[in-house]
Parts: sequence; structure tokens; C-alpha cells
Amino acid sequence: MQLPFRLNDLLLLVVVLSSMAAGIIFPGFSSRFQALPVYCLMILFALSYLSIELKTVRSTLRNDKGRILAFVGMKSLIFPVLVYYLFQAVAPDYALAALLLSGVSTGVVAPFISNLVRGNSALVLVVVVLTSVLVPVTLPVLARLVASEHAEISMPAMIRMLLLVIFVPILIVEALRRLTQGLLRRAIRFQFPVSLVLFALINLGIFSRHSVLFRTEPVLILTAAVVAVGLSAICCAAGILFFWRCPLEDQLAGAVMMGNMNNVLVIVFASAFFGPIEPLVSAMYIIPFFGLVMPLRYYAKRSAKAAGN
Repeated sequence: MQLPFRLNDLLLLVVVLSSMAAGIIFPGFSSRFQALPVYCLMILFALSYLSIELKTVRSTLRNDKGRILAFVGMKSLIFPVLVYYLFQAVAPDYALAALLLSGVSTGVVAPFISNLVRGNSALVLVVVVLTSVLVPVTLPVLARLVASEHAEISMPAMIRMLLLVIFVPILIVEALRRLTQGLLRRAIRFQFPVSLVLFALINLGIFSRHSVLFRTEPVLILTAAVVAVGLSAICCAAGILFFWRCPLEDQLAGAVMMGNMNNVLVIVFASAFFGPIEPLVSAMYIIPFFGLVMPLRYYAKRSAKAAGN
């Protein structure tokens, strides 16, 4: 029997939540890491891109260009605006967090999640790369045009930061791929433990900045978790609806591409330009990030059964 997640995924969940708690409870110690999140994120992205082959992406894109580009446009620009105004109506304090999470790139582990639910993982991989390449422009544009009322937004600063954390790791990995395959293979062996350390350092540095607020208003943490779960349900439903007339594996891929977003990027990005709520919701998104596997499997089972009838 295939488990809905691996032991490593459970360990990642524990590390993310415990390091977030440590940053809030022990701000004196954790404040030593406040300058590190951007650099940790760059290393984390470099490790994540080790398993992505750009030639595979190009091949899939050539075979299904129109549908893929339409989905990327919907996911990166249209859908986040709709989500923002939905949350403005029902939970305005969390509208900006919803905009950033729904507008960020698809997470680099999404192909793995797609494999678990038997989705179209080749399609997922292409969208991971395309949305990652576009996000240094699309996310600042969304923030500036839709949510400028929340903060003084510097477009150049946002774009510069996202270009740094997205493209520098990609360029380094591609250079190493051409120069030394042996080094890349060795790096892959240590990918997971190093990633755990980086996740912990990011959370310690970010949540120590807002420890007083979170200690005095712990209900914010519970509310952020509820918002994260609700947002994940909306995103997955939108992904399924986009591919409604397509095969089941494409519907599942759509749910994964929408629901498994790059929440770690939003944690770092939001902490640099916005308030404490946005990084908190992004961190709590780790719960539905892996938890959506089970409802998607249930959906796949019901859909297959209905098709059989």
C-alpha cells in the first residue's frame, strides 16, 4: 500500500512547524538568523532544481503549448486577482496572503505529489519551470496593481529580489550540470538533510521578527492555518475545473499545480515587503501542502468509479 506521504515529508512538516514555534518562543536566539533567509532560499532552490532536466520540459511544452500557456496565464495572473477579491469580501485581513500564495510559482516538489495521486506529472514539471521563470515579474505586478493599499511597494526591489533567488540558483545548477555531473550526484545525496536545516534557518530568522505579536495573539496562528486549508481547497478546485473536459490525470495535475505552490518563497518575499500575517499564512500552508494528497486520491477514486458506471 502506498502511503499518502513519505516519512521524510512528515519530518519536514515537524521541522517547519517546530522552527516557526522556536522563532516565536525564543526570539533572542533566533534573531541571529534574521539576515539569512534570502541566502538560505537561494541554496534551497538550487538543491530543488537538481532533479529538473530542462530538455524534458522543452519536449513536453512543444507537444501541448496552447493549453499549457493558457493554464500558466490563468494561474499566474487571472486566478490570484479573483482569489484576492474573494478574500476581501470574506476575510479582508488575509486577502494579501491569499493573493501572494495563489500567484506564486508552483512548488518544485509538485511533480512528486502528482506521482502520488497519478496525475500528469510531465505537465506539472513544465508548469513548475514556466511559473518559476515568470514569477519575478508576475508576483510584483500583482502586488503593485491589486494590493498596493497594504504597503508602500517598490517594484524594482521586489523584482530584483525574486530574480536573485530564482535565476541565480538555476544558472548555477545548469553550469554545474555541464561541468561536473559527479558533483551534482553527490549534492543530491545530501539534498534532504541540508534542506531541513535551510527550512529551519528561514523560519527562525523570519518569525523571530514578529514574536511579540504572535505570543500575545496566538489565535492568529490558528486562524492562519484555517485560511491556508481553505485557500488550498479553492486552488485545487480551480485546477480541476480548468481541466474538467480533459482526462482524469490532467484534472489531478491541475489540482496539484494550483494547490502545491511555492509557499517558502512567499514566506521570505512577504517578510521582506509586507507584515507578519502573510509569512504566517504561508508557513501554515505546509499543512495542506502535503495533506491534499488524500482528498485528491478520494476524488480520483470516485471519478474513476463514476466513469466505469
